[in-house]
This record gives sequence, structure tokens and C-alpha cells, in this order.
Amino acid sequence: MTATPLAPVTAALRAMFGTDDLPGLARGLLVDDEFGWAPATTLIDGSRLPELLRAATLRWGGTPHACAALAWKSYSYWTALPVVLGWASARRVPLLDPSDVLIHFEDHRPLLTLGLRRSTTVAVLPSDPLALVGHPEVRVVADEAELLAVLRASLLDAHLAPLIAAIQAEVRVGTRTLLGSVASGISHGILRAADGLPGSTVQTIDTLLGALDLADLVELVPGPTGEPSVQRRTCCLAFTLPSPKVCQGCCVRQA
Repeated sequence: MTATPLAPVTAALRAMFGTDDLPGLARGLLVDDEFGWAPATTLIDGSRLPELLRAATLRWGGTPHACAALAWKSYSYWTALPVVLGWASARRVPLLDPSDVLIHFEDHRPLLTLGLRRSTTVAVLPSDPLALVGHPEVRVVADEAELLAVLRASLLDAHLAPLIAAIQAEVRVGTRTLLGSVASGISHGILRAADGLPGSTVQTIDTLLGALDLADLVELVPGPTGEPSVQRRTCCLAFTLPSPKVCQGCCVRQA
């Protein structure tokens, strides 16, 4: 097929970054040759999670829980970005079952790279042209409410929440700290992609965070020139690193 169901997502990513070569995602999102890739289930079941946490410790040199929090911040950002951009740009939501998300550690510029299997299911509304085509990887849902429900069930309940539990079995780091990075990553992603998205970015963020029950973890406040800016209510722990970093919008900055 010449245009994949994820074409609006890759177009939104291209508009957002100005290139198809992204630091944390496979080119074009979909992985054709899976040699060297492993499913994200290998993080959740613990078999490759120590490898990710070791890589984070080597990169940042902080305490185990701080490096785990920063590894999570990177992973959850790149995992959530195609989902929220798909919803915001075209109401097409890739359902990121951990078995359909592929990871590798071969490119040492980013901490890890994520891609999707070609069999990854994409949820769409009945009004989407894909609803009439009959692609096996397309799931038609009843309405906007159900689309948000399956977005949450796939991204948060089936993927990110089990990975949080796996991380917490290795290091002591709070759930609220980790979910704060999800909320912040989604908000930053939508704001950065704003020029290529229809409608109000503030309303888009509010709707997505509301569907994920993450709305209390960030606040949108006016930036230096009045544009929306993300203010976190939890910290990613970057300020604890040997070379401390206080991110824009960090709650530590406000303390």
C-alpha cells in the first residue's frame, strides 16, 4: 500500500521536526526488518529492562532512581508522541500494545530507538476513509469517546503502567514522578507540533490529559511572550545529576 494508515502521524512528525530522521523513532515509524529489534514486552517482563537502566546510568551518571526516571522520561515521550499526534492530527490512534512496539539500543545518540510493527492496529472513527477500506490493521470505533478510551487502554493501561511497575521492581521511584513526565511530554509534544495541528492546542492537551487522568500533573501557563508553556507539578530528577539540570517549567524552579 502506498499510503499507510499512519501517514498523518508521520506527516505530523515531519512537520514538527523538519525531517524524517528523528532521534528516538524509526524512520517512518514502521520497522520492515526486525533483526536487532526486540518488543517492548522485554522491558515489561524485566529481561531487557536492566540494559536500559544501565545505559541510562552510563549516560547521566546519577543515582539509580534519577537515571531510571530520566530513561522513563525519554521512553514515554517517544512512545506517546505518535499516539497523541495521530489523535490530534487525524483522529487516527496507533494502539501501542507492547508486543507491537519494537526497541533497540544500537544507535547510541539517543538512549534507545522505538519503532512499530507493520501489523500495529490503528483505531479510527467511522467517518475516516480507512473505515471503509477493510485493512486488517484498522479498528473502527463508535465515536470520539471510544477513541479516547482505546487510546488510554492501549497507551497507559496496557503499556506504560506495566512498565512503571517493572521499573519500580528495580529502583525506588514514585508513580507520580513518572506519570508527571508522561503528562509533560504529551503537553510539550502537542505545543511543539501546534503549527501542523488543527484546532486549539490547549484544548487538545486538556482532552488528552483528561482521558489519561493526568491533568493534575502539569499546568499550562503563559510563556515569556504569552504563548502556552508547560509547568510541571512533579520533577524528572534531572536536578540531582552530577551536572544538575533544571528543565524549563520544572517545579524545582518555583520552589
